[in-house]
Amino acid sequence: MSATSLSPNAPHLLNTGLTVEETRAAISDLVDQLLASDAFAETESVALDQGLNRVLASDVLSPIDVPAADNSAMDGFAFRGAELSSGPLTQLMVVGTVFAGAPFTGSLAAGQCLKIMTGALMPSQCDTVIPQEMTQKLPLAGDSIERIQFESNAVSSGENRRLRGEDLAQGSVAIAAGRILRPSDLGLAASLGINTLTVKRKLRVAILSSGNELRPLGVALDSGSIYDSNRYSLMGLLNRLSLDVLDCGIIQDDPLALKSAFTKAALKADVIISSGGVSVGEADFTKQVMQELGDVGFWKIAMRPGRPMAFGILKPVPNQTPPRTTLFFGLPGNPVAVMVTFYQFVQSALLQLSGATQLRPPLTQAIASAAIRKKPGRTEYQRGILEIGPDGKTLVRVTGSQGAGILRSMSEANCFIVLGHEQGNIAAGDLVNVVLFEGLL
Repeated sequence: MSATSLSPNAPHLLNTGLTVEETRAAISDLVDQLLASDAFAETESVALDQGLNRVLASDVLSPIDVPAADNSAMDGFAFRGAELSSGPLTQLMVVGTVFAGAPFTGSLAAGQCLKIMTGALMPSQCDTVIPQEMTQKLPLAGDSIERIQFESNAVSSGENRRLRGEDLAQGSVAIAAGRILRPSDLGLAASLGINTLTVKRKLRVAILSSGNELRPLGVALDSGSIYDSNRYSLMGLLNRLSLDVLDCGIIQDDPLALKSAFTKAALKADVIISSGGVSVGEADFTKQVMQELGDVGFWKIAMRPGRPMAFGILKPVPNQTPPRTTLFFGLPGNPVAVMVTFYQFVQSALLQLSGATQLRPPLTQAIASAAIRKKPGRTEYQRGILEIGPDGKTLVRVTGSQGAGILRSMSEANCFIVLGHEQGNIAAGDLVNVVLFEGLL
């Protein structure tokens, strides 16, 4: 792994022409190199109730047919399809009831049917179910046997019956490897009688903030200082991915302090994420330190917010056993830029490194409620509020001022309004691309 390096196509020097897609491609290329080794192949077994948001390491195969037997798809009346009359109405005698979990063991004669509940096993002599609401009870005759009638064309022979193995055949893939497990996946596994899952091990991600102006919570601010918010945003983002987070605190703008912090973090972490210190200021020492510790590119990306970013690998620490190649992300210092660059680059890289198959959330579209200013030549991620208008249409509006230091614009938003590289000003009523922050499942 010590030979791993940035792609030859990835710019190692400060570059102002890198697009968002070029940046993603360079990151993905290096992650693929890391995955070619066995350093990230470790798996573990977890109890089903601990599987949420973990990445499934191997296919879950169904040990049973689902459903396990033919059953009724709804409440109604089960009968032989051959009983359907050639005339306008079909009449049948109701001679019993079949409940879920209580199979019918009797027999049916011609012209008879059974009242049946959703999920109840289909009697062997029946192949069709007429929904209850499509039937009409007939007055009781002298024999006091319940009778129903319904329009003969209301149902076809074999309809409303769920066949054995229709959802899943025994031995088929129920949940594919690489899936980020959702609540519905856990429920599916439970329905198959599976109580443990094999998942990829959690990545260990170290985070730190750099800057002499930063103060920890609980300390009074002096002139020119600010509280460090970036680590708390990053902790939240990483915890939602179900990763192990190592908090390395605040590091002063000092080359020796930064070098020591990165070296210590590399002993424990698969990935290091720092915020601050990646621009061209005199006190931004991250670039200097990274030239000593690894192969790291410092890029200017054609995007807003989040233009400066560093990315690469740290060399294994001398005498480290086993040697560990650590992925490094140096994010901007502005609070919104940290979150935007994380969402657009870091999150997908972490998921890729974890073995996930779905790396990025899908785009949807909404109608811009008002005009949005945009210069061509860069991708913009404006913070937006997606809502349903009075006419039922999906609308989106910006949260207000979009400055990279205004964290409130992220707190109030529920989506990104994604304005493409070549896109210009947006007029009210135009369709725009949107990425939701939260998923329903």
